Amino acid sequence: MTTAARTEHIPTPTVPAPDILRCAYMELVVTDLARSREFYVDLLGLAVTAEDENAIYLRSIEEFIHHNLVLRKGPTAAVAAFSYRVRSPEDVDRAEAYYQELGCRTERRRDGFVTGIGDSVRVEDPLGFPYEFFYEIEHVERLNWRYDLHTPGALVRLDHFNQVTPDVDRGRRYLENLGFRVTEDIKDSDGVTYAAWAARKSTVHDTALTGGAGPRMHHVAFATHEKHNILYICDKMGALRLSDRIERGPGRHGVSNAFYLYILDPDGHRVEIYTQDYYTGDPDNPTITWDVHDNQRRDWWGNPVVPSWYTEASVVLDLDGNVKEPAERAEPSEMAVTIGADGFSYTRAGDEGGAYRGVAAKGFKIGNQV
Repeated sequence: MTTAARTEHIPTPTVPAPDILRCAYMELVVTDLARSREFYVDLLGLAVTAEDENAIYLRSIEEFIHHNLVLRKGPTAAVAAFSYRVRSPEDVDRAEAYYQELGCRTERRRDGFVTGIGDSVRVEDPLGFPYEFFYEIEHVERLNWRYDLHTPGALVRLDHFNQVTPDVDRGRRYLENLGFRVTEDIKDSDGVTYAAWAARKSTVHDTALTGGAGPRMHHVAFATHEKHNILYICDKMGALRLSDRIERGPGRHGVSNAFYLYILDPDGHRVEIYTQDYYTGDPDNPTITWDVHDNQRRDWWGNPVVPSWYTEASVVLDLDGNVKEPAERAEPSEMAVTIGADGFSYTRAGDEGGAYRGVAAKGFKIGNQV
């Protein structure tokens, strides 16, 4: 990995940003298509929209667009695209102009990069991630009423992405310029930002930035209706002797308030199963800031986070299909703060012995109100 110093500010383009609706799909490169199909279809129950010898197109129960996940066979496990749907065909033009003014590499395909997608543009964004923007897409049957196809662990929506980047503050400003709202973040008393959650739809996030060596993909997340759906997935994985693929959870996040489970696919791509976060759609929705030393921020029950969750992530590809070399984070990592030599953390604010060195006296603050 290369070493990163703090990088330059990303300028704000003079042209308007595209109007992004939501995260729509991720294109994953997998090394064994059959094994990946067993994981995402047989285990997790995603519906197959289309498939051939090179790719499988999958969607969740409530989805009406062609797919939420593309599994493409390739030599190296990686992420080829974080894809967002925009509000209109003109917003694809805006996306292309926006990133060209930023000096980013762009590629436009009127017939789409994958099956089911029309006119779209892919970019290598200022953080090094392969982003895609599209409006035109094939519609398919929404499976809400196909109860004969539902499983007890049904995945109902694609909820969010999570990206690993060395400079979260820089990434945050870039996403805010792109029209995202930061709903929650993690900081220390020196103002160092360790993570930020950014939304376009009216939930906690469409993507999140986690501080670490990047660009890499930390996880892709699918939502269930209830937490019992997640518990069923755990039971099913145990019955199939796949419990070693459960990396973390089940548990309750402090950040987002969601119930979660993290599992690893056959290539090590991390998938979060997620439910019960909260509405954030008002224009004055306050940002919640968590102290990095609060051991309830990542797990509300205070359970420790396994080191792999902080250190391991999937590489991403450039527009030529080459792996982007991650750069190391220059500022302290969240893992070093929470499980490093100093061991500083707290559950109850004001604990004795110097354990509490937080931003807010009650573990987190809402806006500027402690």
